[in-house]
Amino acid sequence: MTDGTEAAEELPALLSGTALSVFRLNGQFLAVSERLSRPAGLTAARWQVLGAVLEEPLPVAGIARAMGITRQSVQRVADLLVEARLAEYLPNPAHRRAKLLAPTEAGVAAVRAIIPGHREFAGQLAEQLGGAAGLKEVRQALSRLSEALDALEPSSADTPGS
Repeated sequence: MTDGTEAAEELPALLSGTALSVFRLNGQFLAVSERLSRPAGLTAARWQVLGAVLEEPLPVAGIARAMGITRQSVQRVADLLVEARLAEYLPNPAHRRAKLLAPTEAGVAAVRAIIPGHREFAGQLAEQLGGAAGLKEVRQALSRLSEALDALEPSSADTPGS
């Protein structure tokens, strides 16, 4: 058994290792997302933003909050989606200046075109993790990590540049 001092000295290394693993996972997921979205004529970023508004139109700031990314990066992608006629801006009854982003029929069709490849990849990944239960366990662990970070960090609305 280790004493509290040994454990406290180990914590920074554990945090660094966890962060590096998450950074690597982010890169891996982006690469997979690019591969899956390319045949549908999308990029990972466009798929991500369109996916956020499939259920209901949202303002750019709401999409950014939900994804944990900056409003500016979402705005850039949203404008490209509108230019490509994959999304459109709608009036927002709650806020005159913050328009809502909604997918067009073409945007919904592009996201739907990704579903077969996404389903196949999900099955392959689940198989590597010991089935659906293994994938669920990973998702729960990542959710716990995200919730813990949320509890320790100020919200993105409190940080400059968001």
